[in-house]
Amino acid sequence: MSLDLDRKFPRRLLGFWPSPVHPLPRLSSELGIEVWAKRDDIASGLAFGGNKIRKLEWFAAAALAQGCDTLVSIGNIQSNHTRQVAAVAAVLGMKCRLVQEEWTRWDDPVYDKVGNILLSRLMGAETVLEGAGYSTAVKETWEHALEAVRREGGKPYAIPAGASDHPLGGLGYVQFADEVAAQEAAQGVFFDTVVTATCTGSTQAGMVVGFGAQPRRRRLIGIDTAANAAMTRAAVTKIARATAALVGLNRDVRDEEIEIDPRFAGPDYGLPDELTIAAIRKAASLEAMLTDPVYEGKSMAGLIAMAQQGEIPKGTRVLYVHLGGAPALNAYYRAFA
Repeated sequence: MSLDLDRKFPRRLLGFWPSPVHPLPRLSSELGIEVWAKRDDIASGLAFGGNKIRKLEWFAAAALAQGCDTLVSIGNIQSNHTRQVAAVAAVLGMKCRLVQEEWTRWDDPVYDKVGNILLSRLMGAETVLEGAGYSTAVKETWEHALEAVRREGGKPYAIPAGASDHPLGGLGYVQFADEVAAQEAAQGVFFDTVVTATCTGSTQAGMVVGFGAQPRRRRLIGIDTAANAAMTRAAVTKIARATAALVGLNRDVRDEEIEIDPRFAGPDYGLPDELTIAAIRKAASLEAMLTDPVYEGKSMAGLIAMAQQGEIPKGTRVLYVHLGGAPALNAYYRAFA
């Protein structure tokens, strides 16, 4: 069943799709499973890209249709998401205001000066450093930023954290599932298992809906990176069910379709542990694939551990979804000392 999103919802093409899918032979040999990577980190373009560009294509079309002049969003100080919002604003010729809260207690005097936030500033975004604490709830700091734009005579378009809790938030990764199926058909493969990082919810939620519309079942594992699996599950479930209704899935999303593994989130949101750092080193040294301490290092740690422990059986063909995040590595240089 194709959900045919482009005929139903306006979209402003911003990435270079389809993103490549390719085998990781050295990592596969070490783990005893067949690992491929789907590279949304490199194909989504725009200031080092990442998974949010897929989502923001639908948001961009809506913002332009509504005559908005400023994109307003929120994230951590080293947010990949806000960097991608800044990039979209730049290519659309819009203003951008970003609330950069302290969701990660990373003690380093350059943490708010390098990496993602530096790139956002280079692209012309105004960065507002206030607020603290990761949550999928609506933050007052974000509401204040929206109101400030209105007071100044602008017309803001509100983009929540992770481009997630929004009516259009799940569309990008519903479309991603169709893209994967087309690449499988072209290459004569099928991915029994898909592994992705999950946090604010819409990436995994979109996949749940998109893969759920396909005739052949597969296992989708979300590796929690929020260090709060209950919050993550609630977000994914809410967005998946709303997205299913929006796109016409014509059935309920079942609880068992939403698999979230809490074991690899580290001590807190944005904080890596030894497993995360080891996984980053392994992916880099075996495949020259760069993952980050906040998201992809944790999902890679989960993939490695589950393969080593036999939770992903030998011979399984696994798709590792690389959602981006490498620009944050410089901000975490001390973790690799």
